[in-house]
Amino acid sequence: MTLSPELDERLREASGRMRRAEHVRRLRATTAQQIADVRETLADLEFELVEEERDVARLEGGLSAVLARLVGNREERLERERAEVVVARERVDGHRARLARLEADAAAADAELVVLDPASREYARLLAEKERQLIRSGDPLARELADLGAALNRASSDTHECEEAHRAGQGAYEALGIVLRLLDSARTASTFDVFGGGLLADAYEHDKLTSADKAAWHAQRALDVFSRELADIGIAAGPVMPKVDTRWFVDTFFDNIISDVLKHQRIEKTRAEVEKLARWVHDTCAYLKARRAQLLAETSRLLTRREELLRPA
Repeated sequence: MTLSPELDERLREASGRMRRAEHVRRLRATTAQQIADVRETLADLEFELVEEERDVARLEGGLSAVLARLVGNREERLERERAEVVVARERVDGHRARLARLEADAAAADAELVVLDPASREYARLLAEKERQLIRSGDPLARELADLGAALNRASSDTHECEEAHRAGQGAYEALGIVLRLLDSARTASTFDVFGGGLLADAYEHDKLTSADKAAWHAQRALDVFSRELADIGIAAGPVMPKVDTRWFVDTFFDNIISDVLKHQRIEKTRAEVEKLARWVHDTCAYLKARRAQLLAETSRLLTRREELLRPA
């Protein structure tokens, strides 16, 4: 054959850049949807925060404050409402931070696409040039070899994307594991508290739930990355962490057997939801591992066929 090795190398480089551009475009589209979802949620949470702040203001100096004084529960209600404001503000701040990270991801993708966009035009030009060389070569094996090269490029790219998704899934699974361990500790303390654990059990439970709430935001970040990588290989998913109900902290102001049982039930419910999410991530990673094995087997088959064609008679 009279094909130029230099041309083949330029084609491989252009193909790699073009596939990377396609990969980044898919990630960018998924990120855009995540941004839209978070903005919608944030708008609702900001509205809830305003309402909670109004409730506090009314109890501090409005008609509600007068009525509360008359029935003798003003301080109790005010303490509860102020705690609810803290909870609402924490949720708003958490979603604002998540939105900022997603917007940074989108900006980085846009910047990379500016560099990668010319790759598709370069690839098309090089393909046309190689086609002309193949036609001139007259070798009956030229066409099959070219097809094998294209198939190998696809298999390599698919394998790489599958591996990236699997790594992201492992990161999400580990992050969920941290949340589960903290909730397990909180559940243990809550069980003890139900049977009269007292202030020490409350303090320990409070600490573990605060840590679980923070860990949940890190887990959501890992799930955002995982869902983008899944979208890149054709799997649509939007995993969302269940809310860590920080009203648990409000309940510590009114500690009794009923509130202790309710706290325990909420911990159990949240833990079950996180565990269900962790199982889904685990099962999805198992699928990705099996898919990678299939792609490697296909690559091996293609390489064997290519070797057969190139082997001297």
